[in-house]
Amino acid sequence: MFGKDDEAALHPLGDSALLIRFGERIEPGSTGKVRAAVRKLEAKPFPGFIEAVPSYAALAVYYDPWIVYRSLRYKRADAEEAVYEAVCDTVRSLLASQSVDDDDETDTVVTIPVCYGGSYGPDLDELAAYHRIGVKEAVALHAGAEYTVAMIGFAPGFPYLSGLPERLATPRRATPRGEVPAGSVGIAGSQAGMYSLKTPGGWNIIGRTPLPLFRPDAERPSLLQAGDRVRFEPITPERFEELASSAARTTDLDGAERRGGQLDHAKSK
Repeated sequence: MFGKDDEAALHPLGDSALLIRFGERIEPGSTGKVRAAVRKLEAKPFPGFIEAVPSYAALAVYYDPWIVYRSLRYKRADAEEAVYEAVCDTVRSLLASQSVDDDDETDTVVTIPVCYGGSYGPDLDELAAYHRIGVKEAVALHAGAEYTVAMIGFAPGFPYLSGLPERLATPRRATPRGEVPAGSVGIAGSQAGMYSLKTPGGWNIIGRTPLPLFRPDAERPSLLQAGDRVRFEPITPERFEELASSAARTTDLDGAERRGGQLDHAKSK
């Protein structure tokens, strides 16, 4: 539960949204509270609620002021001026009853195949040298961890992942690349992430996945959602090309199979 010591700070965000800030740093406690608040708002949306957009330590809540006003006009004489205050009161009430127990976490685990190093991960050797470890150890550390999608941002479908082992935390590249291929798996500071589209970028690229992370025409455009758990599976270049060819023929991300809570893409042998 959120106690008094954990009270979130609420701020207006334009005339039709508010920002709930749970902290100032990237840390599991704040990220967990953000995800918990999203679950509560989506389970019990208030009149006028549109969507909740999470980040590492804050949550933007968008609402329709007119609908909120209509829900208040017979209850309060100052309904027109009280829209924002009413939304804040509702959000505070929801947060006060919000549990952040692990049982509330999603059971969706997405396995992402990754070809590490070489042309797929041009910064892997340098990253391993920076930490004075072998390339195989760096891959084992990265693939051995379980990550959580903290938020989607930067580009459509780009997942920011918490859970990177501390031994792999690496500063961004001094000079960003003008073009990073879609599917590139990167590290920047204590963050892990994957490039959903071909864009410029300054993250350290250690591998690439053949899975399409964003398809605008699909029923579910983004492969990953905030709160999903992610594991990486090392694959060979030959397997990469095989899966890339298969993915190119797939038109719907929902063609992946769900097996016991695991969203399993690319498990055929």
